[in-house]
Amino acid sequence: MHLSSTLPAALLWDMDGTLVDTEAYWMAAEYALVESCGGQWNHEHAMAVVGRALTGTAAYIIEHGQVPLSVDEVVDRLLVLVGRQLREHVPWRPGALELLTAARDAGVPSALVTMSYRSLTDLLLEAAPNGLFTVVVAGDDVTHGKPDPEPYLLAAERLSVAPGDCIAVEDSVFGAQSATAAGVPTIIVPNVKPVAPMAGSVQLPTLAGLGLADLVGATAPLLDGTASIGE
Repeated sequence: MHLSSTLPAALLWDMDGTLVDTEAYWMAAEYALVESCGGQWNHEHAMAVVGRALTGTAAYIIEHGQVPLSVDEVVDRLLVLVGRQLREHVPWRPGALELLTAARDAGVPSALVTMSYRSLTDLLLEAAPNGLFTVVVAGDDVTHGKPDPEPYLLAAERLSVAPGDCIAVEDSVFGAQSATAAGVPTIIVPNVKPVAPMAGSVQLPTLAGLGLADLVGATAPLLDGTASIGE
């Protein structure tokens, strides 16, 4: 991996839990859906699907929540429930808007790389200031969702940049696995659950107060092989 200059070629952002604090929205939707079908759900199950592709989440809900619906039906219901909450309020994570704005102003493109579908990414784009995102790769744009590398590889392709010249920002193990497997130096900012140390990544406690130079500095140890993985 290498960065071609003092700034990355692009920033590749996860959405849920990284840019916006919507994991609680998803969990509330899971509980509501399962309970409406007479099944049972718990915190352990909710944690197990954080960061997964929506189809994988739906399959898990069907199996563990005893939900008599198809994968597509579960996905559609979750999207409706989460969408209702996003329309009421977009809960930006600390430092997210500031970094997105700094990247735009510095001429560094940002891509949204999320397993949420277009119906939800459109709501985020409506709430965000103009010009923050150059590319969006949503869950319904890919054949293989996170933790497969396809979403990040597709984002780099659409931006016409090398994955190794970018920086990804993630909050979950599945998302970080996707980004690192694509060869993108990755910053993990854990949110609702811890993420174990992972090759190709470093961890930060928050994005609040950080600038672009801080993101480059955080990933620099990955480029020269001196990183203490997970720090």
